[in-house]
Amino acid sequence: MTHRLNMTYPVSGVRGGDAGESIDFGEMAGSLGLMLRLAQLRMFEIFYQTLAHHGLKPGEFTVLWVIGLNPEARQGLVARKLRIKPAHMTKLVQRAVDNGFVERIIPEDDRRSVRLRLTVEGSRFVAEKKPDFLNYIAHEHTRLSNDEFRMLVRILQKFNGMEQDQ
Repeated sequence: MTHRLNMTYPVSGVRGGDAGESIDFGEMAGSLGLMLRLAQLRMFEIFYQTLAHHGLKPGEFTVLWVIGLNPEARQGLVARKLRIKPAHMTKLVQRAVDNGFVERIIPEDDRRSVRLRLTVEGSRFVAEKKPDFLNYIAHEHTRLSNDEFRMLVRILQKFNGMEQDQ
């Protein structure tokens, strides 16, 4: 069985007259990994189109958001929950520290552990940018009905083992 997908949404950086043309993905059209990757790229494109003026990447704001909601959470725990590799998390946190948004806390009873907390400036930044980011989130489902979008999010939460995290 052939699966032809007509990907008609605009992709930045892609040139040519392929609007409306389809590509045969064969059995790969049923690949969760491929569909998630294409969806992720689409979401990143929309993110940068609407929020680039804030000078943040999606992951950076997500980390600030999560730290704000979980003050003094261990850096390793935040990294694991967000599926960020330790080396990348260290760089990301260092940028946030350098920007004055995050402070590292080293507990006296466990000097190996690093806990994270937003600074006053970090809290102000997140609060100031929150409406724009929530507006972006509210418009993520441009090609889905509200019910379809909620169902997709629930399925992905289940797939990612997040049912209990709610």
